[in-house]
Amino acid sequence: MRGLAKLEDKIVTPAVFSSPLLALALSFALPATALAQGVWKCEIDGQTRYTDRPCPDRGASLSPQRLQANVADAPRQPASSTVSAALAAAKPTAAEPPANVCPSSTELRDMETRASSTSLSTEARQFMIDEIRRARQCAKGQGRYTEADWRISREAQAAQSSNSGAYEARLRAEGMHSAADPEEGTRIARQREQETAAQAQAARRAWREQQRQRNLPGSP
Repeated sequence: MRGLAKLEDKIVTPAVFSSPLLALALSFALPATALAQGVWKCEIDGQTRYTDRPCPDRGASLSPQRLQANVADAPRQPASSTVSAALAAAKPTAAEPPANVCPSSTELRDMETRASSTSLSTEARQFMIDEIRRARQCAKGQGRYTEADWRISREAQAAQSSNSGAYEARLRAEGMHSAADPEEGTRIARQREQETAAQAQAARRAWREQQRQRNLPGSP
């Protein structure tokens, strides 16, 4: 009742009370017990007053339902904001990259054993040494390999003990490593350039030796 008594002393012009937000503010300001007993809107000396007592002259009783119904007139969040929030919540997060698949420690030991075989050619042994290094790089997180990638590597390793197909198998494995690990791909390309330069130099030496043999006295 104290809140209503204070509210009686507050005079507000009719123009202000014409706003739909007034009823909402009033419904929150008045205690629930006062709303249950009733609220009167009175005209006293040409001014509008709200009180919990019947009007002495002109006025009307406002039911609690009428006051609470004005809650529907309160400002609401725009629908676009609600939709935007829902879309943001439903937006899929970036997929994490797949886990890096690498040879196990047992497989790595087997590779080291095969690399020490005396039956391997120089090129085959160097390839096995490179595969061991690449497997260790993979274990440290370098590159992005799958199980299918290492299947190509295993086939190339097995081919190094064969009399045919070893070179082609090495090329397939090196192509796989270049795709899975760009840093290793750069190293492989640089190694190929060095090998090509060495082969060209060996060919020039062989040609010069042939020319020297032809110029020897008594040569046909």
